[in-house]
Amino acid sequence: MSAPLLSLRGVWREYPSGGETIAALKGLDLEIRAGEMVAIIGVSGSGKSTLMNILGCLDRPTKGVYAVAGHDTRELSPDALAALRREHFGFIFQRYHLLSILDAVGNVEVPATYAGQPRAERRERAQALLERLGLGDRLDHTPAQLSGGQQQRVSVARALMNGGRVILADEPTGALDRKSGEDMLALLKELHAEGHTIIIVTHDPSVAAHAERIIEISDGEILSDSRTGGDARETAVLDVGEPPAADWAALWGRGTEALRMAVLSMAAHRLRTFLTMLGIIIGIAAVVSVVALGEGSRQRILKDISSIGTNTIDIMPGRDFGDERSGRIRTLTPRDAAALALEDYVDSVTPQVSSTRSLRYRNVSLSGTVAGVGPEYFRVRGYELARGMFFTDASVRRQAQEAVIDNNTLSKLFAPGVDPIGQVILLGDVPVRVIGVTEPRTAAFGNPDTLYVWIPYTTAMNRVLGQNYLQRITVRVADSTSTDVAEGRIVDLMQRRHRTKDFFVINTDTIRQTINKTTATMTLLISAIALISLVVGGIGVMNIMLVSVTERTREIGVRMAVGARRSDIMQQFLIEAVLVCLLGGVLGIALALGIVEVVGGDTVPMVISGWSVAAAFGCSTVIGVAFGFFPARNAARLDPVEALARE
Repeated sequence: MSAPLLSLRGVWREYPSGGETIAALKGLDLEIRAGEMVAIIGVSGSGKSTLMNILGCLDRPTKGVYAVAGHDTRELSPDALAALRREHFGFIFQRYHLLSILDAVGNVEVPATYAGQPRAERRERAQALLERLGLGDRLDHTPAQLSGGQQQRVSVARALMNGGRVILADEPTGALDRKSGEDMLALLKELHAEGHTIIIVTHDPSVAAHAERIIEISDGEILSDSRTGGDARETAVLDVGEPPAADWAALWGRGTEALRMAVLSMAAHRLRTFLTMLGIIIGIAAVVSVVALGEGSRQRILKDISSIGTNTIDIMPGRDFGDERSGRIRTLTPRDAAALALEDYVDSVTPQVSSTRSLRYRNVSLSGTVAGVGPEYFRVRGYELARGMFFTDASVRRQAQEAVIDNNTLSKLFAPGVDPIGQVILLGDVPVRVIGVTEPRTAAFGNPDTLYVWIPYTTAMNRVLGQNYLQRITVRVADSTSTDVAEGRIVDLMQRRHRTKDFFVINTDTIRQTINKTTATMTLLISAIALISLVVGGIGVMNIMLVSVTERTREIGVRMAVGARRSDIMQQFLIEAVLVCLLGGVLGIALALGIVEVVGGDTVPMVISGWSVAAAFGCSTVIGVAFGFFPARNAARLDPVEALARE
């Protein structure tokens, strides 16, 4: 006769209890051959369920040897044991152990899912099994919509999904009425007739009487082993050993199924899912909003800086700021400006002189700044024309008494509705005709209410101030040239012209860079503070996922019993954590966009940047993986038999 299908030699199973050790099985020797229908009978606490758990590879002996088809289970890895349960064993539990989030077909499909069968094939087989068991009209019903007998039949179909050469039934009639119980026993006998090895665990002698072999167990020991029917019918030998590595198609199928299960689980616990992601939503919204505020503030400041000129370098008399001799240095002349205008790195250049004068129009007299500038001044400083025109090179040559005024001067000097173009105003005692008005804009520095009147610098020098030297030359650097390079060449040119360094330069791009660094530092600092809420949210995800593992311990046990690998369990819980965080990230970004839309404006400048959104998604993913890993690992390390026993 061939070797037994299942063999136990000197098997003990002991459990710690307080300071003692309790033996549920005591040195059992037992052989079960393929094709037998065996009933293991005993009172509650006799050890029969422990024996069934060991036979089904849900548990391991403390001592002794349990072999399946001649293979010592001690030498098999957790994945190999999972393969045994998945490919060869089928479990019919007293409490059915169906997954509440799946319908009848979905529950039956679970073992085939972990076996890597294509979705269409396993669905077709699941439907065929349910129809065979009389549940053709209950395919899309969830366990809550099925009676006890119907749930038990779904459990049987699940046990047969991957073949179920060995069927282990734990009190298969214990939760059923008499009629349903008889139907279940008839079904088990039918499966036995088809060649399945049937092992029934029961305390009811009338149920055990249907088996061909009855093993009575008491206090962890076999009292009797009697055969009431014919001899065992040998069937195909089980393929036991380490499972081959899964191919990419199987891995992809398992991954997509894990994703589907994660989505179903999240949908089934919507409130818990939302509360879990609430911390992530707040954290992501805070980070994106803070970065948007920092970016908006930076752009506002840079825009204000641009109002005094874009990529400009100012040349002023004196060795540096605060030089007491600067007022006596008169070597900065229009010829210097003309020489600079010929340089290839110069976009435009303007001489400048200025003074405070009274501005009069009819009976209105105000104090304002009169600036003598070149025709390129308005390009250098980035002014836009609201009406009229700017003066020209011809105006400079003619020392024309023409003026361009700003919007402040227009509103203060002229009555509403008066067209200033062509009007004559007095700068002190010098009359000039207004030819243009600039667009209003916010002053970057100084008093924003200052009144400005611009006239040709030759007019200012000869008719207003009576001087032949400049107070400043401003150069706008060409876009193709670095301002640092331009600054060096300007200094070199001016030193050659003056034969000494009696001037200093102010590079506005340096100011721009300083402000960029400052705002970036502030944004980083505030973002770091906001990231704390993300970490808190991540800890919340970990806590809720740990609670979820505890709540779903029995589900984990069921999945392991039908063949889920540790990696399958870990994958599902990790995917759930990542999905929660990613969905929280999306909602957080949406919240941030809403905040920008409602709060953002001229008073509170906020600009959403693409990198902050990308970083938010990245943070969501990292948090999901980092804080979801430990709960997922804890779930994967659960012992199947302990998980099934949890309430």
